[in-house]
Amino acid sequence: MCGIVGYVGYRDALGVVVDALRRMEYRGYDSAGVAILDGNGGLAVERKAGRLANLEAELDEAGAEKFAGTSGMGHTRWATHGAPTDRNAHPHRDPSGKLAVVHNGIIENFVPLRRELEDAGIELLSDTDTEVAVHLVARAYAEGPTAGDFTASVLAVLRRLDGAFTLVFTHADHPGTIVAARQSTPLVVGVGQGEMFIASDVTAFIEHTREAVELGQNQAVVITADSYTVTDFDGNSDVTSRPFTIDWDLAAAEKGGHDYFMLKEIEEQPTAVADTLIGHFVVDENGGRIVLDEQRLADQELREFDKVFVVACGSSYHAGLLAKYAIEHWTRVPVEVELASEFRYRDPVLDRSTLVVAISQSGETADTLEAVRHAKEQKARVLAICNTNGAQIPRESDAVIYTRTGPEIGVASTKAFLAQVAANYLVGLALAQARGTKYPDEVAREFAELESMPKLIARVLDTAPQVRAIARELAHVPTVLFLGRHVGYPVALEGALKLKELAYMHAEGFAAGELKHGPIALIEDGLPVIVVMPSPKGRAVLHSKLLSNIREIQARGARTIVIAEEGDDTVRPFADDLIEIPVAPTLFQPLLSTVPLQIFAAEVAQARGYDVDKPRNLAKSVTVE
Repeated sequence: MCGIVGYVGYRDALGVVVDALRRMEYRGYDSAGVAILDGNGGLAVERKAGRLANLEAELDEAGAEKFAGTSGMGHTRWATHGAPTDRNAHPHRDPSGKLAVVHNGIIENFVPLRRELEDAGIELLSDTDTEVAVHLVARAYAEGPTAGDFTASVLAVLRRLDGAFTLVFTHADHPGTIVAARQSTPLVVGVGQGEMFIASDVTAFIEHTREAVELGQNQAVVITADSYTVTDFDGNSDVTSRPFTIDWDLAAAEKGGHDYFMLKEIEEQPTAVADTLIGHFVVDENGGRIVLDEQRLADQELREFDKVFVVACGSSYHAGLLAKYAIEHWTRVPVEVELASEFRYRDPVLDRSTLVVAISQSGETADTLEAVRHAKEQKARVLAICNTNGAQIPRESDAVIYTRTGPEIGVASTKAFLAQVAANYLVGLALAQARGTKYPDEVAREFAELESMPKLIARVLDTAPQVRAIARELAHVPTVLFLGRHVGYPVALEGALKLKELAYMHAEGFAAGELKHGPIALIEDGLPVIVVMPSPKGRAVLHSKLLSNIREIQARGARTIVIAEEGDDTVRPFADDLIEIPVAPTLFQPLLSTVPLQIFAAEVAQARGYDVDKPRNLAKSVTVE
């Protein structure tokens, strides 16, 4: 949530900052703002509610000469404290107009801090928690032991703040310096030649450098054009930060001729799944074995786990539901799947024999991060599945599998979701291998099947014209229901979530066996119901039962849109629309059946005139609870 960028260098700072905000707008688009230092003691600020285009219009009207400078920062907001208005947009300034701040996250103790400032006669001009930070730093800079020391003033205030936050400060008296800090929300440094960047994620500066530094928890950084210095909040430089090289380029963060990022990312799914699998099967004297990216768990530990929890949010939670089917089937170890936001509050039973699998695309998801910390406090081991190298969740975990999808800009997850599903299968196979519940040749066969899935996903993309035509026909309907059984049930949930996120429609996913326990009351004439059919070969009993469900809803007037494997002629008479996918092993079928549902949701949203990449009220990375 919230996109932040800071720049010090030799380029036109406004151009650098606005371009970066454009690439990070998926993190929040309630408002946007910039602060540019002119090097002569001036600080020019502009901010505007709504999309970035609104800010750009204001900047054009103000004139480029007002924002001439080679140092500055910018912000795109996802509102927490205070409505998305001009007065609540970032940056916020102190009364002198020389100091400005941008912020991602929540300052949890802002109420007493605000009261302290108001009691001192300071007028706060916004409803945000952010504004207290700039006034506190201004006061520390003006008086007391840190007076006149910009960096020391920021550090003194950081030590007083509670919550999860990234804060970036700039001061007109120090035009070549930016001070920033993070506590439980993301912040990364971009290292250039004669220029430095600070940002919420690397998409902000990938155009200019691929060399980056990941900051650790409770760390601050001071950047100038030629250097960066990392410390803890006490100013100690004896801390660890992790340099890394970004393994994708600017083209991966651009639309590539597509109308929307999401459409591009749907088409990238064969590559995303293939790249996630690369390097995870190594041939050895026994034929081969599954390996993880950062393996800090010995095989003996993997053998000793007697229970697995999967914790995640949103689409990652649906990927976790699919993990349960694979892990239990291959290892016979019981698996519970938990919403990360509920996990630690219900006091789950965890110990050294428990493995917690934490799934988070960003690696910074607040609820999932807190679930990881709770698990570690209870002595459980944690395995992270993440798309962001070096993010906080993998850093605090005992093992990691990275989903190597490159940036996913569309807020509604597509390629990251499919890559998470594939990574979950790797976890299941790694556990089965360590526990001996599958022989090495069986693990090798399962991995070979998994490796064949990208080609089949590419074939599913060929159904896009048919799916889009159905979507345009149904764009006017108020409700769509989704049915599935076994691994088709999480797919139904994911399909419903995509439609809710993008098209703002009532959409529900149900386990088809529950239909007669209530949901069938929703069926009426013309209601579209999308059905995810299991294979008639792999799950013959479930296939026949779901076929009966289709007949029941069709008899009550529903329009049935059925996703079934090629050659399944038994379902054809009962499908008003039949979308065929290639034959695949039962556990791997979700990698195929999910794709038409993504295309369907995107097309309905387009037909209804909505922005596919930036659905209302949502942001890509949820870094606050």
